[in-house]
Amino acid sequence: MRGRRIWILAFLFVLNMINYLDRIALSVSGKSIAHEFGLSSIQLGYLFSSFLWLYVVCLIPMGVLVDRLGTRTINAAGIALWSAATIVTGAATGFGALLASRLVMGIGESTTYPAAGRVLREWMPAHERGIAATVFNSGAYFGPAVGAIVLSALVAAAGWRMAFYLCGGLGFVWLVAWLFVYRLPERASWLARPERDMILRERNAVAGAPANAGKAAAAPDAPALGLAGLLAWPTLWALMLTQGCAVYTQYLFLTWLPSYLQAQKGMTMLKSGTLMALPFFGAVVLAVLLGLLSDRLLKGRTERRSRRRTMVAGTMLCSAVILAAPAISNVYVILVLIMIALTGVSTAVALNIALLSDLLDSAADIGRATAVLIFGGNVFGLLAPIVTGYVIAETHDYEMAFALAGALLVIGCASCLLFARNTTGYSAARAA
Repeated sequence: MRGRRIWILAFLFVLNMINYLDRIALSVSGKSIAHEFGLSSIQLGYLFSSFLWLYVVCLIPMGVLVDRLGTRTINAAGIALWSAATIVTGAATGFGALLASRLVMGIGESTTYPAAGRVLREWMPAHERGIAATVFNSGAYFGPAVGAIVLSALVAAAGWRMAFYLCGGLGFVWLVAWLFVYRLPERASWLARPERDMILRERNAVAGAPANAGKAAAAPDAPALGLAGLLAWPTLWALMLTQGCAVYTQYLFLTWLPSYLQAQKGMTMLKSGTLMALPFFGAVVLAVLLGLLSDRLLKGRTERRSRRRTMVAGTMLCSAVILAAPAISNVYVILVLIMIALTGVSTAVALNIALLSDLLDSAADIGRATAVLIFGGNVFGLLAPIVTGYVIAETHDYEMAFALAGALLVIGCASCLLFARNTTGYSAARAA
């Protein structure tokens, strides 16, 4: 990828990094918070999950707002709200205050993926959609990787409250830069005219078309379906199930991995934070490379817009190696398995978003369609911390939690491979 549009991708990467840095702040601080307020593993599981409750409820309304008001306004409002809520979390005096602040944080964070999905459609040519989506989504893994090291050290040195103050402050720094820089490519004065013309010409191109195909590669100018029309599209339900099975595993690691390393493997907070970062860092690099590979494999193949689904399914299947974790005692081997699982999940989530854009004929629906997709994913994500808390309380270990995640990954693989085939119907003749 060349040109100044890479700065838009950098904004999205950092946005998602801060989004997940704020989420993991509670996971890293979980043991300290539980000790201070006398919380059980079940209460901690509910607290880990709480920001997702209103996040999930607000996703689809936010997707509709993104399509109506645009991404500049919605992204700005979202990060301002969740950053303020993160700062308030640091001032909490009990379980109720912690829960309330995390609920508000979830409302703010529900803007990120619907808005980013529309930014990617507006700014990125179709032949760059895979790499762009994986770079954006990799922020969700880079944030926890940095947070596991930096926030663990900060919590150990200055207490858990300081971690939330730092994370909230970073959000407001991003907000100022976003309002100063971001415009649609049609209106961005800092964008050179040749690059602007290329973006406008190719951003609605059929996935897999050569980069120089020009207007001939563009998809028909399809009418908007609206929310009801999208929900009547069977492929979207298959993509939602795939997303959910991947996101369940993501949230299992995001919320419970620090506690697993501390409780099951007897590590200190600092050591568990450092080791937790390793699979997340590895997943960032490998997922971006797989996203690039996805675009290259599609290049020049216009006959099947659903072709990207094979890569989604393959990476989901690779993630299922986590099924082997209960049989292994060496913590470093387990971390390698977690890195492979995270890489597969990260790639699958990102390419699933790109696949949705590939198969969606109407650009006017992209915000709400992405919101519906992320809604499906986060229904499963909401359950992961809670289910894991009950599993731990019942079995006193993490083996069954890993086994459940592996089984869901296999189900998600089958859903994408078998059912995510058809476009919205306007250009069904092009579908596989």
